[in-house]
Amino acid sequence: MSWLLDPFREALTQRALAEVLILALACGPLGVWVVLHRQGYAAESAAHAMLPSLVVAALAGAPLLLGAAAGVLVGAVAIALAARDRRLGGDVAVGVTVTALFGLGAMLALSPDVPPRLGELLFGDLLGVTGGDLAQAGALVAATAAALALGHRSLALAGFDRDGAAALGTRPGRADLLLLVLIALATVATVRGLGNLLGVALLLAPGAAALNVTRRLAAALPAAAAFAALSGAGGLVLSYHADVAAGAAVALCAVAVFAATLAVTPRRRPRAAGA
Repeated sequence: MSWLLDPFREALTQRALAEVLILALACGPLGVWVVLHRQGYAAESAAHAMLPSLVVAALAGAPLLLGAAAGVLVGAVAIALAARDRRLGGDVAVGVTVTALFGLGAMLALSPDVPPRLGELLFGDLLGVTGGDLAQAGALVAATAAALALGHRSLALAGFDRDGAAALGTRPGRADLLLLVLIALATVATVRGLGNLLGVALLLAPGAAALNVTRRLAAALPAAAAFAALSGAGGLVLSYHADVAAGAAVALCAVAVFAATLAVTPRRRPRAAGA
């Protein structure tokens, strides 16, 4: 027991634990919707889309978190607009949009005026989170959770019966846009602790793991939150004892949880709660 509790005796690891638990409440359930709507590529790409705004904010001396938020929101809208062209398809739209944004960001990042702390937002600094960071993450997570609750019906109809959703009063395009915006918010929420390149693991892996162990949506949503929390706490323990980067350890634990569920359960197709 002491082996598990020793990492959390210090204030910085307690704040890190609070950060990952807060993030788990939104990233886990959101990851279920991302998997059901097959938007995993968009979720991974949202991190790259924030790079130009992140660099511009750094050069201008503006809050980097504000730059990250602007970048992912612009990227989400651009991807949704590009995807409306049926000649391209969703994956191509994401690829073209994100490649353009990431290329622009890489070009701007060559400037010698970019502060060295930019790397922390790319790879995270989980042990360096402050009380203010926790408050920001909590606000973003609360907004994400509220949007998921309000959009539950639309997301479910578009995810399980896209062709019949319109007949039931739901526009799948709006559900897709909502999901992309929520992915953007989740990416911003995770950027301080896990970085925009590692946070996607906490978004996708727990949701996929939950859908491996249950066929019911009502059970998958809380299970995903629990898997995300387990990954966060386990990653901090691994980081403490193995002396490795905390963000990377959390990402590895999230993937390990997914791999474990994949190994011990048969492949299942999720179904709606009332099915």
